[in-house]
Amino acid sequence: MIVNAIILIIIGLSGGLVVGSGYVAFFAVLGIIPRLTQLSKTYKYIHVYEMAIILGSVIFGWMSLRDTLLFQSKYWLIPIGLFSGIFIGMLAAALTEVLNVFPILAKRIGFGDKIVILLMAIVFGKILGSLYHWIYFVHL
Repeated sequence: MIVNAIILIIIGLSGGLVVGSGYVAFFAVLGIIPRLTQLSKTYKYIHVYEMAIILGSVIFGWMSLRDTLLFQSKYWLIPIGLFSGIFIGMLAAALTEVLNVFPILAKRIGFGDKIVILLMAIVFGKILGSLYHWIYFVHL
């Protein structure tokens, strides 16, 4: 029983580290925060931008793991949907630049000549994780 709990803790922390590292690498490669401060001429507030991204990630990550009910009007869905769409659009538009992260990661961890194995591990991990989530946690 304790061994299963320890294994689940290790898997959960490993998954969180991988996703968090990818998230940070994504923003670092794209240079979104410095570019945003440059365009808005608010470079002195760069720490505020960074904290907003960190807090948003932590809070909404926590909310996604819980059954959070906000008890708000259905009209709040309009700005939430709008902001979500903007975020997904930014991710889709920047996908070609993000792919540069994988060769760098492969070289750093010594998988330079085995990048296909790294990509397949990420793909199969994502597939298995999604299947596990849908089979055990989504009740239709």
